[in-house]
Amino acid sequence: MTILILGLVVFLGGHAFTMMRGSRAALVSRLGERAYKGLYSLIALLGLVLLVYGYGQYRSGGMIPVWSPPDWTKHITFVLMLFALVLLPAAYIPSHIKARVKHPMITAVKTWAFAHLLVRGDLGSMLLFGAFLIWGVTGRISMKQRGGPDPVVPVGWINDIIVVAIGLGLYAGVLLWFHPSVIGVPLVPR
Repeated sequence: MTILILGLVVFLGGHAFTMMRGSRAALVSRLGERAYKGLYSLIALLGLVLLVYGYGQYRSGGMIPVWSPPDWTKHITFVLMLFALVLLPAAYIPSHIKARVKHPMITAVKTWAFAHLLVRGDLGSMLLFGAFLIWGVTGRISMKQRGGPDPVVPVGWINDIIVVAIGLGLYAGVLLWFHPSVIGVPLVPR
């Protein structure tokens, strides 16, 4: 559990640092934009590796149960994950979806975390997904306080169709390949 917590601190701490605009600007000024982005990327990668390794180690060492989620919550999670995975490409493609949601990546992370908190009642999962949910909420509040991004002006509906198609592809990939192969938890009976 120690490595999982360390991974959360490094990964989310690095991401939370970007919310401290004055400190971030001072570091960018001192290091330069490219060096800052390189350092930020290395910290994020290190945190991600620690997170994945720590969570895997925690799972293999025997999970610590806290509560037993009702069976019906998995149906809500399936729907929420579809929503989250459509929002991921919306973060990068100008569309009506992006214009409406404003911050699709943060909304996707919050939705992903909340969806998993509904179905995971063990301590490590609650730490992992709860930390991401808290980071997402504070990140969104921080963005709102400093003003939003330039408004997205979608042209037509083709980009929305592309966003939804990519999101559906991601959803199918997570259901059929990623979750059973990488996470080790099959979601669809075979």
